[in-house]
Amino acid sequence: MLVLTRKTNESILIGDGIEVTVLSVSGDKVRIGIQAPREIPVYRNEVWDEIQTEREAARAAAADGG
Repeated sequence: MLVLTRKTNESILIGDGIEVTVLSVSGDKVRIGIQAPREIPVYRNEVWDEIQTEREAARAAAADGG
């Protein structure tokens, strides 16, 4: 894992089309902004986990004939 230190309004670039900017820091919360092409999905980790769980349940139901 690459670990970087950024201040408010500083950014990092990922590849050719993704920019992550620190918008604000308040206590233990960091607000970030992500600019990415529309064809690249961006999810919070907990949302991605839920999507994966739902996909696995759908696959299991289909395998069971349901």
